[in-house]
Amino acid sequence: MSDLDVNREVEAWPSLPYEEWKDTCDTLHMWMQIVGKVKLELCSFLNEWWEVSFHLTARGMTTLTIPYPGGVFGVDFDFIGHRLYIATSEGTTKALPLIPRSVADFYEEFMAALRSLGIDVTINTTPDEFENPIPFEQDRQHASYDPEYAHRWWRILTQISKVVEQYSSPFWGKSSPVQFFWGSFDLSQTRFSGKPAEPPKGADIIMRFAEDQENIAIGFWPGSGKIKGAAFYAYTYPEPPGFKTAQVRPDAAFYSADLGEFLLMYDDVRRAASPEAMIMDFLESTYEAGATLAHWDRNALERKVPDVGSTAAK
Repeated sequence: MSDLDVNREVEAWPSLPYEEWKDTCDTLHMWMQIVGKVKLELCSFLNEWWEVSFHLTARGMTTLTIPYPGGVFGVDFDFIGHRLYIATSEGTTKALPLIPRSVADFYEEFMAALRSLGIDVTINTTPDEFENPIPFEQDRQHASYDPEYAHRWWRILTQISKVVEQYSSPFWGKSSPVQFFWGSFDLSQTRFSGKPAEPPKGADIIMRFAEDQENIAIGFWPGSGKIKGAAFYAYTYPEPPGFKTAQVRPDAAFYSADLGEFLLMYDDVRRAASPEAMIMDFLESTYEAGATLAHWDRNALERKVPDVGSTAAK
């Protein structure tokens, strides 16, 4: 049986009902935090914490390379075959199945697999950015894994990433790659004005280095708290006067006072005649509102995209 036989869902924008996949989402969130915290411990710091992020692949998500005394290694989540792979530059590998099991069991097996490959690392086992965190080695509450919903979630991310890459193209100032943060559990991209900003009062170490420059961030996350469903988000930091009442597109978008950002629910997008066009409309209009109200030098930061394909063909 092929991988495609295992996962028959081929709809471009599949449904992702929050209550039906929340348990899987929470468990997967913890598993990915375990892997992410290993990357955090071993990789050198990059501005805005870009060194800790994951990146999409044609089968799932990857850490890219992580240094260790023996060379480098990488960890890949495969959401088609539903396995986790650890591979080193020494040619050694380990694989773990992605199956229903507790966070504590995943933590124990994953760390043992690293040690067997000569990778010795100690991580902070308290989850980040998660309500009522339980240390990984004690967490037997989160133990769900529905491969169908894990696959749908990843497939949606791959569709979104293509739109966000297009959105990112005309911006020539400092901007992040399209990347996945395992702490906040979102696919995101951020543009910067080039000017410094004061981090929020009482900011922890993450926020002190993530919000020290004027920025406009967009992304997609599965929902949590009062937002019972997957949603696209957009915010400007610091938020300029008039932003929360700005006219943005599409009509389904709204400003959340609780979160301090504009939201567009995924269910509204997937039902649209052109989901890609609706997402792009949201991204561009929220950027235009934030950059204009914050008086960014848009003439310096934005340029026409060259026709790279035509140039390369000559």
